[in-house]
Amino acid sequence: MDPLFIALVIGILLSYFYAFIGGFTDAANAIATAIGSRALSARTAILMAGTLEIVGALTGTAVALTIGAGIVALELISLNTVIAALCAAMLWSLITYYFGLPVSETHGLVGGIIGAALAVAGLEVIIWNGVTLVLIAIIVSPFLGFLGGMLFTGIIYRLFWNAPAHKMNRIFKNLSRLSAAFMAFSHGRNDAQKPMGVLVMVLAIYFGWQNPSVPTWVILSIGTVAGLGVAYGGWRIIKTMGMKIAPISIEQSFSAQTSAALVMHGASIFGIPVSTTHTITSSIVGAGAAKRVSSLRLGIISEIAMSWILTLPATIILGWVLANLLGIIF
Repeated sequence: MDPLFIALVIGILLSYFYAFIGGFTDAANAIATAIGSRALSARTAILMAGTLEIVGALTGTAVALTIGAGIVALELISLNTVIAALCAAMLWSLITYYFGLPVSETHGLVGGIIGAALAVAGLEVIIWNGVTLVLIAIIVSPFLGFLGGMLFTGIIYRLFWNAPAHKMNRIFKNLSRLSAAFMAFSHGRNDAQKPMGVLVMVLAIYFGWQNPSVPTWVILSIGTVAGLGVAYGGWRIIKTMGMKIAPISIEQSFSAQTSAALVMHGASIFGIPVSTTHTITSSIVGAGAAKRVSSLRLGIISEIAMSWILTLPATIILGWVLANLLGIIF
């Protein structure tokens, strides 16, 4: 059988596997605070998130095209390069998932792509405009998430400072459900497009597409698989995000989810891949700090921050090593 065709099949299968893993390691972030604050039951939240993951994925392809054709020059890499990049990203995701640490699927994937591409083509393969957008988003999206979470929570406490607890609970329980739905939709619009971009990369390399686009069947199938990943699990990440960073009240859940969803939605409009993990975690910290800084569990936060710092260099190294190994084998 043609080795190139075998590489195509492997690349396609890994793209779907990556979408599935992203569902239970990353999309869980979208519903963690709603579950932690008891605005939604785990079963309802997972069903809602899985559905809205697909809906969000159907609303645009700008992020997919950035990942698929805006990070490295496709004419300088091979299918083996994409396979190495995917394996690097998934390996890092599974390692951090084992320890219950939320990690950026975005930066893991971009790091894997960069590392694998560097191994086969050197620095000339990098499309610096696309990489620069991702690097800027690493800094800007957590800052905006933190600021939004703090501002929304502060405004709520100022407006409802004298409201009875039962009234607050009734109002913000429903609002938190809506914000969780918005967050799940925004995740689908941004994060679900990343495996779409990888699949487009595989197809473009194999078929020699000069101007890649995202076929409808890719959108539907990847969105569905990502939604199934959400339904499969994500419990370790939900526990960390929804219960360990800080005690999450109903109003804080609403603030954090709304802030993070707005940041992700805005980034999706401009085709900028951002980290759900970075954005929602920073929003939770901002919401917690607005109420009481001492409520934050700094040990957990520092562990999460360390995983963020390590993700990009770790996946670049993994991508580089795996691409070289595949080059030796094949």
